[in-house]
Amino acid sequence: MRVVTDITLGDHLRGSTHPESPERVERVAARLRSHAGIAIVEESFEADDATLALVHPQRYIDIVARECEGAQGKAPLSTGDVLVDARSMTVARRAVGSVLRAFEGTQRDAAPRFALVRPPGHHAEPERGMGFCLFNNVGILARHIRASTGARVAILDIDYHHGNGTQALVGDGISYCSSHAWPAYPGSGGPQEQARSESGDLLLNLPIDPRGISTEGFVALWERVAGIVERRLRPGAILVSAGFDYVRGDPVGDLGVDRSAARSLARIFAQLAGSLGVPLLYVLEGGYDIEHTVGSILEIAAVHDRGEADASDAAPSAIPTHLREIFERVEQSR
Repeated sequence: MRVVTDITLGDHLRGSTHPESPERVERVAARLRSHAGIAIVEESFEADDATLALVHPQRYIDIVARECEGAQGKAPLSTGDVLVDARSMTVARRAVGSVLRAFEGTQRDAAPRFALVRPPGHHAEPERGMGFCLFNNVGILARHIRASTGARVAILDIDYHHGNGTQALVGDGISYCSSHAWPAYPGSGGPQEQARSESGDLLLNLPIDPRGISTEGFVALWERVAGIVERRLRPGAILVSAGFDYVRGDPVGDLGVDRSAARSLARIFAQLAGSLGVPLLYVLEGGYDIEHTVGSILEIAAVHDRGEADASDAAPSAIPTHLREIFERVEQSR
């Protein structure tokens, strides 16, 4: 599996004890390089304002640029709970560029890729950076796909936290499905936040008790999501917001899910993409334990390198009752 990253992505918040640290790309990439079958590709570029503006208005882009340029050491961005320094704007542009470049490769040869990027993006709303995020990496790519190909896009978010910024983009050919702890940060994505747009796009939120969920239940709920995506959305591209802070032991998240779940999820996503004949891309969001992040990516890579694409043996009954009720309401809606 090809993992696309950029050497400069470690320059954001270098020297900080912040959990969203350079190690999330530097140490992870170094560990992945030692494994056969993993190819680390550093072919990024800085996304320009026109690309960022697919999601973010110029006013916000200018705020980020100005506050990063004027930062003395590490400073909070004025729009929300995210730290920046003098290099953050350049790094954030490179993160978006890495995601776009990774998808270009996936379009070219139909092989799934993993975009190993930081800062993450799914909390970044159009006019507000927050939750460690400056620009919505996956959202920008989704809008780019829509503008360049016209294909509908399904974003599947497995992160511990709800992607409030990505949810804000639903509609006009973009659907968003998320499992997340609720009412944990950022407090959005509750059980009533479900919708279908006039264009048929889906917003599906699966709020999980922060005390956790069984590994089987977590896998089973994503198998059910995949069925809905295949039957009702039939997108032309699948983007996975791959946050690994759901894994048991993560210092920021932790839903009690075993790290091996990444292999089962990858099989589900591989089967879905294969059935639809569409490109599949994973993009790093959260995940703050280096060992869990490395291990999860290796589980995903093993599935795609071996061509594994099949159903799991997770029992639907393992899905918590309140989530089964959400599925039933969604599946009965038109």
